Amino acid sequence: MNEIVIELEEISPKEFFGAQNANIELLKKYFPKLKIVARGNKIKAFGDEELLEEFDRRITMLLKHFGKYNKLDENVIERVLTSQSSDDYNTSKQSGETIVHGVGGKLIKAQTANQRKMVELMRKNDMVFAIGPAGTGKTYTGVALAVQALKNKEVKRIILTRPAVEAGENLGFLPGDLKEKLDPYMQPLYDALRDMIAPEKLTHYIENGTIQIAPLAFMRGRTLDNAFVILDEGQNTTHAQMKMFLTRMGKNAKFLLTGDPGQIDLPRRTISGLKEALLILKNVDGVGIIFLDDKDVIRHKLVKKVIAAYKNIENTD
Repeated sequence: MNEIVIELEEISPKEFFGAQNANIELLKKYFPKLKIVARGNKIKAFGDEELLEEFDRRITMLLKHFGKYNKLDENVIERVLTSQSSDDYNTSKQSGETIVHGVGGKLIKAQTANQRKMVELMRKNDMVFAIGPAGTGKTYTGVALAVQALKNKEVKRIILTRPAVEAGENLGFLPGDLKEKLDPYMQPLYDALRDMIAPEKLTHYIENGTIQIAPLAFMRGRTLDNAFVILDEGQNTTHAQMKMFLTRMGKNAKFLLTGDPGQIDLPRRTISGLKEALLILKNVDGVGIIFLDDKDVIRHKLVKKVIAAYKNIENTD
């Protein structure tokens, strides 16, 4: 039986192996035909020579990543072990830095490779599409970038909007005036802002219009300049709504459009404005597109399993 020994130098074995050797256990799942043993500052692997070569290559990639970011978790390991090259998961150091110092000193930064790529794209382009399933941090990372731009005085206001298409609910049946009806629908945007801006300051920003949260219909006829604008749940826009929104872009504006094409709540036979826009704008200079996937899910680990289970069903329909 063939054997390789990898010695960890200038790296904490405890941090690299993970709590209760969780990272090593994950490696074993990806290389079930190898016997992998981690002791002291060494990792030993026994098995077929070809598999050992691949294992050695992947461990080297993980060590390089750990050396760069001083961090290793399940998402990173999965990304590294399933990537063709380091270009698929490595990003610039700048994109991994703290985006915003949130409430209570919370450090808000891009957590995964694709979120870091999203940060990079937003720096390089004035319009970015961030596409992916629930829990991949599209909206949260976007709101953090908007708050950063406001704090750095790169923009004068933040505008957050969603198409008012309800997932099985009708706004008309909800009690209260329009703002009260819309507040629950806009809740994910408020939740992200509350993590990043102190309550009194957030209230002040909303009252004086520095931060505006409104349904997409309210954007009609406006020119949005000196603003960081986020269109959330973009998959629920129609052709006309998407075209209307995209043409609101004014001077010194940043537009981020997020959406999940797998969660369209539009009436049947209505084409999603987001899907259409991705096709039309994919080769336009100045427009960035990033696709996030289940490896970027940073909610409870069960969310990732739920997405995978539903994907299996949907693929067999």
